Amino acid sequence: MKKGRVLVAMSGGVDSSVAAIKLYEEGYEIVGITMKTWDYAGSKPIKTKKVIGCCNLDSINDAREVAVKYGFPHTVLDIKKDFGNFVINNFKSEYLKGRTPNPCILCNTHIKWEALLKKAEILECDYIATGHYAQVRNENGRYIISKGIDTNKDQSYALWGLTQESLKKTLLPLGKFKKPEIKEYAKEKGFESIAKKSESYEICFIPDNDYRGFLKHSDKNLKNRVDGGNFVLEDGKIVGKHEGYPFYTVGQRKGLGLAFGYPVYVIEIRPEKNEVVLGKFDELKRNGMYVSKLNMMKYESIQNKKLDTITKVRYNDKGTPAVIEQEEDIMKVYFGSGVNAIAPGQAAVFYENDDVIGGGWIDSSFDKNNLK
Repeated sequence: MKKGRVLVAMSGGVDSSVAAIKLYEEGYEIVGITMKTWDYAGSKPIKTKKVIGCCNLDSINDAREVAVKYGFPHTVLDIKKDFGNFVINNFKSEYLKGRTPNPCILCNTHIKWEALLKKAEILECDYIATGHYAQVRNENGRYIISKGIDTNKDQSYALWGLTQESLKKTLLPLGKFKKPEIKEYAKEKGFESIAKKSESYEICFIPDNDYRGFLKHSDKNLKNRVDGGNFVLEDGKIVGKHEGYPFYTVGQRKGLGLAFGYPVYVIEIRPEKNEVVLGKFDELKRNGMYVSKLNMMKYESIQNKKLDTITKVRYNDKGTPAVIEQEEDIMKVYFGSGVNAIAPGQAAVFYENDDVIGGGWIDSSFDKNNLK
């Protein structure tokens, strides 16, 4: 007896392929779908010899190969227009505001899950599923994302924006497995070539990781509008000329084109003054931050409460002990020992043990001298 009908997002990689196979073997009726978010034809020239991602023909064919072997239907869903209008436009506008965007989280929250849920309804599917390394459960009337057991691959940070309605219909079959197990499983099932595929790039529309080049290619007048500003120190002293403030991010050390005799980092970006502020490593440290556009997950709200958490300020961050305090749609986050390189525009995710309490977008950081 089938457990239900599941629409599985299949990128052609090993993770989503194994997610589909495992659900099939557990007794679910599977429908595979590959979402086309980006078309490399007509995009800027890329430096990599081979595009590795979720949108090329090879990846679509790999996903279809799994579907054919197991006898379930597979389709391709073109979401390039929605993706471009929302994710890519946001990516460009955030850099112009002097912020550092996270397009993958934005895409998960507002594009991929929404598209999957809409298609699932059309295809009369009970659930949707992906190959993310995270876990989802229902507890006390709330659907909660928690970390996958593979600490090297955990992707719970990227899923903080999912709503309760989305999570209600979401299956994450890889959360209880480690990556080497998934690769070995794929080989055992006869998909050795898929198991050996390289990891996809974090930003699918910038496969060569050259976001500067992407911005310049996307807006031919960009450099003329932002070039000619100053590198400055915190006291305002001018120490050089930058190439355009959107081409830098808080915490950056390499590619500054300056020699000080000691390491310097970008500690702040001031788009209104066309300035990039530089400083030593210890000047990157901040005592806290303000986070907005919250999505609460484990608890509906912690209004007027303070909660001890481990808070991550970027994807590969191990997390730092912090006290969070919610005031309407703003979370004040206090780090006892400080955190380096808090970048406005990035996501902050709050954890209680392995559970995601919620998350939001970093607006600004503060130290003891400018706490509001």
